[in-house]
Amino acid sequence: MQKNKKTTLFFLFFFSVFSLFFISCSHKAHSEKRIIAVSTYAMYDIVKHLVGDTFEVVSILPFGVDPHSFEPTPTLMAKIEDASLVVYSGAGLEPWTKNYTFKHHVIDMSKFVSLRKLGDHHHHEEHHLHNGVDPHYWLDIDNMIKATHVIANKLVEIAPNNKILYAENEKNYIASLKQLDNKFTVGLSSCKKDIIVVNHNAFGYLSRRYGFDVESLSGLVPEVEPSAKEMSHILDVVKEHHIKVIFFESFVSAKVIQTLADELHVRVQTLQPLGNITADEAKQKLTYEKIMQENLRKISQALECQ
Repeated sequence: MQKNKKTTLFFLFFFSVFSLFFISCSHKAHSEKRIIAVSTYAMYDIVKHLVGDTFEVVSILPFGVDPHSFEPTPTLMAKIEDASLVVYSGAGLEPWTKNYTFKHHVIDMSKFVSLRKLGDHHHHEEHHLHNGVDPHYWLDIDNMIKATHVIANKLVEIAPNNKILYAENEKNYIASLKQLDNKFTVGLSSCKKDIIVVNHNAFGYLSRRYGFDVESLSGLVPEVEPSAKEMSHILDVVKEHHIKVIFFESFVSAKVIQTLADELHVRVQTLQPLGNITADEAKQKLTYEKIMQENLRKISQALECQ
C-alpha cells in the first residue's frame, strides 16, 4: 500500500513538472515575436503603426544617431540577419547595405518612391554618395503613402493570417497622412516670405511640395564643414530676405550655425528631417505625424504665414 502511494506521488510530481515545463516552453514560443528591422525613423513609424503587436520592430539606427554616418555593430548585424523583414531607405543613405546579403525578406524603399534628382550646383561628393538623388524622400507625404502600401503588402505576404488587421491599420495610417498633407497645404498657402535657411540640405522634398525655397549651409551630409564661399552666400541670403530664424537639426553641432546667427542677430531653432529621432523624442513617443506638425508650426512662423 505504501509502495503504491509513493508511486502515485512520483507520477503526480513528474506530471506537474512536465506540465510546468510545457507551459513555460509554450509561453516562450508565443512571447518571442518575429522581428522587423527598419533603418530610418519615418519607415520605422510606418511599420509600428501597421504591425500592432504582431511583430517586434527594431530600429537599426539607435535613437540620437545621425543616419548619414552610421555603421551597425556586429551584434546589431546578427539581429538584422534574424529579422523576418528588413526595411531600409536606400538612395545611398546606408552604405553598409552594399556588401550585405540579407537572409530573409528585404525592402529597399528607394525603388518604390519618387526621388528628387540633385542639380548641378550640388557637390561632386553628394552625387557620388547618393547616386545623384536626394535621399530624404519621406518628407514628401506622397512617398510616405507609397511606402505604406509597399510595407502593408509585404506584411500580408509574410503574415497572411493578419491580413485584415494590416488592411485596417494601413487605411487609418494613410488617412492620417492625408490629413497632415492638408494641414501643410493650408498652413503654408499664404505666407509673406518664401525661403527658409537650414544647416543641412534635407528639406528639398518638403519645399518642392509646398512651394517655398530652401537655402542650406552644408549639403546633404551635415558633418561637412561649409566653405567660406558658402558662409558668405548664406549671410547674403539672410540679409536680402530679412530672415529672422535659421534652422539646424539635433544630431549635428550648432556651433557654426550659432556663430552665424549671432553675427546676423537672428534666432536658431531645430527642424526635424526625420531620418532619425533623438532619445528624448523617443521617450516622448513622438510619431512622424506629431513631429511633422511641429515642423509645420516652425516653418509657418519662419515664412510669416497667415
